[in-house]
Parts: sequence; C-alpha cells; structure tokens
Amino acid sequence: MFRTKSVEDAIATTDEPGHRLKKSLGAWDLTVFGVGVIIGTGIFVLTGEAAGTRAGPAVAISFVVSGLVCALAALCYAEFASTVPVAGSAYTFSYASLGEVVAWIIGWDLVLELALGAATVAVGWSSYAADLLSQTMGLQLPAWMYSSSPSLTSPNLIAAGVIVVLTLVLCVGTKASARVNAVIVGIKLLVVAIVIVAGLFHVKASNYSPFVPPTGAPSASSEPADPALWQDLGLPLGTFGVGGILTAAALVFFAFIGFDIVATAAEETKNPQRDMPRGIFGSLAICTGLYVVVSLVITGMVKYDRISVEAPLAAAFRDVGADLVATLISVGTVVGLLTVMMILMLGQNRVLFAMSRDRLIPGWFSLVDDRTGVPVRITAITGAVVAVVAAFTPISDLAEMVNIGTLFAFVLVSIGVIVLRRTRPDLPRAFRMPLVPVLPIISAVAAFVLMGFLPGQSWVRLGIWMGIGLVVYLAYGYRTSRLARPAREDAGSSSS
Repeated sequence: MFRTKSVEDAIATTDEPGHRLKKSLGAWDLTVFGVGVIIGTGIFVLTGEAAGTRAGPAVAISFVVSGLVCALAALCYAEFASTVPVAGSAYTFSYASLGEVVAWIIGWDLVLELALGAATVAVGWSSYAADLLSQTMGLQLPAWMYSSSPSLTSPNLIAAGVIVVLTLVLCVGTKASARVNAVIVGIKLLVVAIVIVAGLFHVKASNYSPFVPPTGAPSASSEPADPALWQDLGLPLGTFGVGGILTAAALVFFAFIGFDIVATAAEETKNPQRDMPRGIFGSLAICTGLYVVVSLVITGMVKYDRISVEAPLAAAFRDVGADLVATLISVGTVVGLLTVMMILMLGQNRVLFAMSRDRLIPGWFSLVDDRTGVPVRITAITGAVVAVVAAFTPISDLAEMVNIGTLFAFVLVSIGVIVLRRTRPDLPRAFRMPLVPVLPIISAVAAFVLMGFLPGQSWVRLGIWMGIGLVVYLAYGYRTSRLARPAREDAGSSSS
C-alpha cells in the first residue's frame, strides 16, 4: 500500500501515446491561471463575513496569515512541480514520496474539494448574475431558477448551465482556456483597481478604531459563528480578538485556493522547471497584496459591525452613494467568478487524469483527444457531475470542506518534500526549498493549526469521505494499479 512511483516512471508516463497532454503554457499563462482562480470569492464575498463577524479591520492581518501559510506550502509545491513536472499536483507528489495509499487519499480528497468548490461558486454566481440582470436590465428571473439552497424540487438551473458552458470551453483546449481566462482576469483586475482607487476617497480613520475589536464586541451578523475545533477542545477562542483573527484566517483561506492548482498544469507547461515556480509565487504574491489593500479600504469605508456580510464591496459603495462603482463591482464579480469555476474544474480534471493513467481508476478516463490535447472524456464527465451537484444539492454546509481538504493536502506535500529529499537526494531540482527540513515542518504545522480553526463538523465530514475513499481503493485501485502489475507477474511466474 505504501509502494512509491519513481520520479523517472512518473515522467515516462507523460509520453505514452494516447495519454500525452499538449505542452502549451508558459510562466505568464500559469500566473494568470493562478490569479484567475484566487481573485474571486474571497475578495468579493468572504471579506464581509471575516471582517464583520470575526476579525474587524484586522481582517487584513488574517489575509497576511493565510498568505504566509500558503507561501510556505508554495515553496514545497514549487520544488515538487519543478522536480516532478507531471499532472496531478499533490496526488502525484505524494505518490513519488509517501506511497500509493497516501496518494490515493489525497487524490480522493482533492477531487471532492475541487468539485465542491466549483459547485459552491456556481450557486453563488447564479445569485449574483440574477441580481445584476435585475439591476441593470430590469430582467427578473424566476427565483426557482437560481435557488441558493437547490433541491430536487427546486434545481438551480443557472448554476448548472454555467458549469456546462465552462466544460465546453475546457474541452476546446488548455491554451484556448488560458486565453479566455486572460481576458476575464484583465476585467477582474480592472474592477479591483477601481475599488481601491475609488474607495480611498471614502476611507475614514475612525472606522479603523478599534483595529482589533475585543472578544465579544458587536458583530455585523446576529447569527453565531460555528465553533472551531480548538473551541470544541476547550481552548478559549471566540469572535474578534486574536482568536478571531486566526479564525478569520481559516475562513478567508478559501480565497487563496488556486495557487496549488497551478501545479496541476505542470505537464502542460513548456518549461516547468523554470515557469512553475514563477507562476506559483507570482500569482500568490499579486493576490495577497490585493487582498490586504482591498480589505483595508472596505473596513475604512464602513465600520466593521455595519459591513455587509453578503456583498461587502458593492454595499460599501452604495452606502457612500457611489452606485456606478457598486454596479461595476457586481459586473466584476459575475465575470470574475467564471474563471474561478473553470480553473477549479481544470484542476479536478487533471487530478482524475493522473489517477486514471496510474490505473487507480479505470484507464479509459485518461485518453487524450489527438486534436485538442485534452482528456475530453474525464472533462465532460466531471463537468456533468459538477453541474448536477450545483443544480440539486444544498452545499452551503459543505463549502468549508474545501478549506480543510486543501490544508490537508498542504500538510502531506510539506512532509513529502522532506521524505523525497532523504530518499532521492540525487534528483535534479530546478528549484530547491530553503532550510529543509525546518521550513517544511513549519509549513505542515501551520496548515494543521489553521485546520483547527475550522468547525469540528468539517473534520467529521472529511473523515467520512476519507473512509469511503479507502474502501474504494482497497476494493479496486490496490489491485489494478500500475505498480501492482509487476507483483502479479512475479507471482504468476513463481507459481508456474
């Protein structure tokens, strides 16, 4: 179960006929991919909840804390992605260092997290789109078409429809997807720039006092936040104060999900040894800076206990009479979330592609179209599944699983760097993480600590999903794996 796939074998599989992805991406494409998926829900939505119910103006510190945790993990991802330039990201990295069962668990975890992430964003996008159509064109869509709590009797058809359209874009080819992403990212960054520049004229220094509200201070929401795991274990944490800053950091971590998805495109990068680290660090640095500045502008415009939890940016500008900017923000949100969904699905497709090529799931999933260089089958199937989930499943309670699953991946990748350094010191590493094993250990511990600021229910759900995955692996993948073939052949020759 802990058999590892050598780096040489992993790289060799990338050149197999019928399973060869097209190399078409450069450092700029990777950076834009990262910015495209990172700038989205966090900056347009989560800022309000994090500031209004957990951290106050100190939400800027929360973004820095999350960014630092991601930066530590980014060092690990950069070393792996430049050393093992193979699709699959954390799944592939774990397979080369920690063993097959660990790789399966993290792959199984990532598939769920990316699918839930795309579906969650799709449901939120449908509400934004309906609201924008109503405000700008007077077109009122029936409420049942974009329910925020979809069910079998009230499906969210708008969310399902946008997933289908984005799936078709992904099927056209990775380079085409990159071009669409670049255009949308340009629009999104323009809107963010407008928010910063226009918002500075309405900032009041008094709104920053107190910068770190004391524990028990008034909240922007009357609904109590779900208790974090550390609170369940008896630690005195609550909203606001230092505990609130760290709890907000765990919440806004969702805003940073995306830089690791850049690593899933390693196999489609022309020069992964050079461009992977640039794409990972470039996108993370740009987005962290923008998050901090925007959070300071918004909490400077509106007192933290009056900030809108649902639509903080747009509501802040409407409060000061800047309705045109508020409308531009709504447009930026609707357009910007498209890239978030698209790249989340791209990452999910590449993880499943790698698992299929390793025969942990049926191999026919990983067949690549000769013309587009895309695994069309897995792309179409996962797109259909995500569309169904978005249309019929009430997923608001499951959104936090995206955070805990990604942090879990960070822990394993951080440990994997240490293991691979010890087991394969001879490997050429275009990028080497400094201060090994100290920094990887700090990275793993930081990610684990941040996991503890998520609700205890998230841990339970993660455990259940991991248990189901282990059963599937033992029933199928353990026997069909590529690495199981030599063992079966040796057993057959011995018996003969």
